[in-house]
Amino acid sequence: MVAKEEEKFDAEDLWKPKTLLGKKVKAKEITDIKDILDKSMKISEPEIVDRLLPELDSDMVLVGQAKGKFGGGKRRLFKQTQKKSREGNKPIFTAVGLVGNNDGYVGMGLGAAKETLPSKEKALRNARLKLIQVARGCGSWECGCGEPHSLPFEVSGGEGSVRVVLMPAPKGTGLVVDDEIKKLLRLAGIKDVWGKTFGQTRKKINLMKATFKALKSTVETKSHGLKKIVYGPVKK
Repeated sequence: MVAKEEEKFDAEDLWKPKTLLGKKVKAKEITDIKDILDKSMKISEPEIVDRLLPELDSDMVLVGQAKGKFGGGKRRLFKQTQKKSREGNKPIFTAVGLVGNNDGYVGMGLGAAKETLPSKEKALRNARLKLIQVARGCGSWECGCGEPHSLPFEVSGGEGSVRVVLMPAPKGTGLVVDDEIKKLLRLAGIKDVWGKTFGQTRKKINLMKATFKALKSTVETKSHGLKKIVYGPVKK
């Protein structure tokens, strides 16, 4: 038991922060990720998020498609492109990673590399660096429970030709959206929502970027006279 505690202490002590924010987090001058996000402080080290949100979950988006007959094929985690050079075609793999605590905090990041595993690691790392706070509430006129199970109001986001609209839904509705969007909403702690999508939604990267912008706007939008809104985690 003593050996395990020593190993855990050594692993935590390996992180040597390079930024002022990282040094404050390691010195326990900052103990809540909410303090960082409320002040719009830039997170440059993923260890900051790992230290303040140790219960963080992660997931990957199916952005690619394997070759199949008649243009079909199974969806996969990596989108493969090729760069032409004198030596030949060099493949590049792009991945989209998601992180969240299932209770008001979520992040999304892209990663590109010459191999699949490094691209996945980069995507999850960038997702930690782009962590945001999501406002939740009970904004549906059909539901008056007052619990933060859905969105407080309708939000939208766009990327390229894709536009995503997320609307509050009554309790028990579930997530009536694309399967990949569901992953992002679940990690954010949203349980009920209606959604509409416009444009070339088969381009999953643009679809996820548009959804992420919509979630980000829940905090950026000014709300006056609305029902109870919860920013970040629910205090138990």
